[in-house]
Amino acid sequence: MDPRLVNRHDRRRSRSRSRENRRGPVPPRRESPPPRRWPVPPRREQHGDFSIRRRTPPPPPPPPHWEGRRPRWERPTRRDRLAESSDSRGGRGEPRPRREEPRPRRTDRGDDQASEAPRGQQIAWGKQITARTATTESILALFMREGCRFSARNLATTAHRVGKFGGRRFRSDRRLQPLAEACRRRMDGFNAMELANVAWGFAKTEFIDQRLFWAIAAEAPRRISHFNPQGMANMVWAFATAGVAAETLFGAIAGRAVNRVDDFNPQGMANMVWAFATAGVAAETLFGAIAG
Repeated sequence: MDPRLVNRHDRRRSRSRSRENRRGPVPPRRESPPPRRWPVPPRREQHGDFSIRRRTPPPPPPPPHWEGRRPRWERPTRRDRLAESSDSRGGRGEPRPRREEPRPRRTDRGDDQASEAPRGQQIAWGKQITARTATTESILALFMREGCRFSARNLATTAHRVGKFGGRRFRSDRRLQPLAEACRRRMDGFNAMELANVAWGFAKTEFIDQRLFWAIAAEAPRRISHFNPQGMANMVWAFATAGVAAETLFGAIAGRAVNRVDDFNPQGMANMVWAFATAGVAAETLFGAIAG
């Protein structure tokens, strides 16, 4: 064996011994404590001269969130809670029973007005009737579906549009008869312009319902102060075209038109003269005001 190696090992041994002499012996390496076990180790209970080894029972699981709550169909309703609160406070007793029958509609405005649709729906129907894409067929189809709920304004607009776009092509249409009956029932809901529009529309279609025209002739003189020149001209033209000589209506319009001759345009003036001449109703004062 090489003496140099021996000497080298000897030197290392001497160094380690000198370190031990200086610092003392190296302490043994500490081991980590054993891990704690779960559940808790069993405990011993002393019973007389012997002990019983009994394990600790695990804790019970938490109750579910729905425990103690009844199903929805078994929970007390608002009516039950009100009854309990009234009983506990010494109230008036049980609450008022629920209304089983539907609430009756208002009938103080008449049966036809009571069955009208809301105002928003009336506006929507009016836009459909007066739309540029509306045709006579679409207007009459809408009336047949929802006419029983139309307002007086929508009925007058329907009659006017059918006369304007349909003309005499629809004089044999069966749908005009229910339209005329609906207008006759709602006569008290029309204003002056709407009365003139209804008469003008049916005269344009040449569908002459005598009961409708005589109802208009009875209603129009009551509102003669609200007629404008165009409404008066359209009204007398419609009656003259329909061949209904309502002298009371013509006389009321003549007396109203005398003071407003300057407000008529040439077409309206010509229609007035033609209508009075065709109906055979004398209106010398009116003709004198027109000629003067």
